[in-house]
Formats: sequence, structure tokens, C-alpha cells
Amino acid sequence: MDFKPAVETCLRDKYVDFSGRAARSEFWWFVLFLTVVSIILSIIDSILFSGVLQNVGPLSAIFSLITLIPAISVTARRLHDVDKSGWWQLLMLIPIIGFLVILYWTVQKGADGPNRFGPDPLGGSAPGSTDPDPTEIPPSGV
Repeated sequence: MDFKPAVETCLRDKYVDFSGRAARSEFWWFVLFLTVVSIILSIIDSILFSGVLQNVGPLSAIFSLITLIPAISVTARRLHDVDKSGWWQLLMLIPIIGFLVILYWTVQKGADGPNRFGPDPLGGSAPGSTDPDPTEIPPSGV
């Protein structure tokens, strides 16, 4: 999945969808989007509201509130892809250690084939599966 489809999926199609799985590309493109927009809005906030606000500017705060639920949902789906419950996100409440554990899981390759959270977002089949290969061209009518 490329940048634009990943952002559209997270913000429009699966805004509050905590079920299923998210590929690494969907997750990390969305994280990049959040990071870049947050930096840009922080710069704009510091220019427009310098000296008025000490911590978070209004533009950054509004953006954070709008993207909080999709960020949680895509992280839950990413954890599902590595066969972990989305509730493991609560580890982020433990400084440093929680972040490192979640980081480790989100960079891992997802489980091949379907798992308890749904089908493989990359469309792969489990090893030894009898599912047809979607890239295989069926023989013409004989």
C-alpha cells in the first residue's frame, strides 16, 4: 500500500475499525503522515501563537484529537497482523519499555495467511494451505 491509499484507509475507510489486520505499509505510511503534519502544525502554531501558549498550540491539539482514534485503530489492526490483541497498546503507558515493545511488534512481518483476527492483508496463504494462489493464472478451458 502506498502513502495516499494508506492515509485514506485510516482516515476514511477504517476510521473506527478495530477489527481485521493492517499491513506494515498501511501502519507506517499513516505514522509518517501523522508525524509530518504534526511537525508542520507545530511550526505554524509557534509562528501564530508564539508567547501566547506554552505547550501545545490549537492547530496541533485539534489535529491530535481528530487523529487519535484512527491512530489507535490502525495500531490495533497492526498488532492483529502479528497475532497480538489490540489491547497490548496499553503497554505504551509504561514509559520507554512499552514504546520499545510496541515498536518491535509493529516492525515485524505479519503472520502468513489468515490468523484469528482475519485474512492476511497482503493476500498470502498459510504454508501448506489449499487456498488458490491469487497470482496464479488458471489454465484455459480444455
